[in-house]
Amino acid sequence: MSSPGDPHPAAGEPPGAGPRLRAAGGALLLCGLAVLLGWVWLRRQRACGIPPGPAPRPLVGNIGHLLVPRFLRRQFWLGAGGQKDTDAVATHVRLARLAGVYGNVFSLFIGHRLVVVLSDFHSVREALVQQAEVFSDRPRMPLISIMTKEKGIVFAHYGAVWKQQRKFSHSTLRHFGLGKLSLEPKIIEEFKYVKEEMQKHGDAPFSPFPIISNAVSNIICSLCFGQRFDYTNTEFKKVLDFMSRGLEICLHSQLFLINLCSWFYYLPFGPCKELRQIERDITCFLKNIIKEHQESLDASNPQDFIDMYLLHVEAERRASSSTSFSEDYLFYIIGDLFIAGTDTTTNSLLWCLLYMSLNPDVQKKVHEEIERVIGCDRVPSLTDKAQMPYTEATIMEVQRLSMAVPLAIPHMTSEKTGKSGACLLCMPLRVRSVGRAVITAELAL
Repeated sequence: MSSPGDPHPAAGEPPGAGPRLRAAGGALLLCGLAVLLGWVWLRRQRACGIPPGPAPRPLVGNIGHLLVPRFLRRQFWLGAGGQKDTDAVATHVRLARLAGVYGNVFSLFIGHRLVVVLSDFHSVREALVQQAEVFSDRPRMPLISIMTKEKGIVFAHYGAVWKQQRKFSHSTLRHFGLGKLSLEPKIIEEFKYVKEEMQKHGDAPFSPFPIISNAVSNIICSLCFGQRFDYTNTEFKKVLDFMSRGLEICLHSQLFLINLCSWFYYLPFGPCKELRQIERDITCFLKNIIKEHQESLDASNPQDFIDMYLLHVEAERRASSSTSFSEDYLFYIIGDLFIAGTDTTTNSLLWCLLYMSLNPDVQKKVHEEIERVIGCDRVPSLTDKAQMPYTEATIMEVQRLSMAVPLAIPHMTSEKTGKSGACLLCMPLRVRSVGRAVITAELAL
């Protein structure tokens, strides 16, 4: 074998092997140095006045468990409350464990990004109410940015464009009855169809999910699209299934790793491929509806949110060549209203049905109050609320117990804060006290 520095390789040693080995060794050394520097940086970040939390790992921060296959997670140490993961633990449960160890305000690292988790009422109120302007932005997360193009209302960045779009959307939806008694007839009419669909099953068991989901979606469709879809509409049923499956993939798979490396989203297999197909199918459905509205638009008689938005786009273009209002932005706003509104309301109603079936004594008292206040000769109205305290309390208790949305939408500082001199993520949290059947009422957001 040739000695170090010998320009002539020994017999049997391929030409150029020495330089290649030295290059490989240098690359490994650089990688190791980068990992070490990253680890040191994360440790220093923790020491600079940042709330306590679990020690981050190099490169991945505190989400290394997502890199471990599920069948190995029983042996993977999480560092959350001194426990090992026994199965695929939900994110809010994992965070609740950490809150029990590090306190109601603690910090994590997603890769190199700092996340501050608030899990008590007073901290959330201070951040999102008393300092609402400071914590008004949304984090720049690759998974969300790829899917929303940073447009819409829910995940768009806080600024002049967001304010314009939100103001118009809010005023237009209120014009068509959102938050008003004028929306009641549409809701009552839709639940007549719910009653008919449920009666078709007779005494046979059935899942109420597709019926409730379709009903809630139709209320939103009446505001946004000016129409409802029959429960037998195959295309609409597929879209609702796509929405449900898409949310399931985003919440219960390893897609969160896209926030570490954005090109994972374009992998030609697994949940990434399935999510891209779901996105294409929902996009096609919504854009076809927008196209139909463009073709039938009557400026003198706008029927729904899409009509009003399209008319506003035309007015803005006539008044100025520079405007944030466009058909493309409309698509993302409709997506926010359609997807976010359907999922949360559907889950809340399903939890109500579940808890009522599990507590027949409560169900009986609610039914007695309904018969006493409303009777059997008219439909209920929001004006009956003041006379039905038990029913209202029951609904509020179901919402407290069920946590239909355990994690609030992440917030981010829109300016430097006095805590650490850096922009922080704020992720409000609803948590269940882990290991007990008690819900801490104080942890309400």
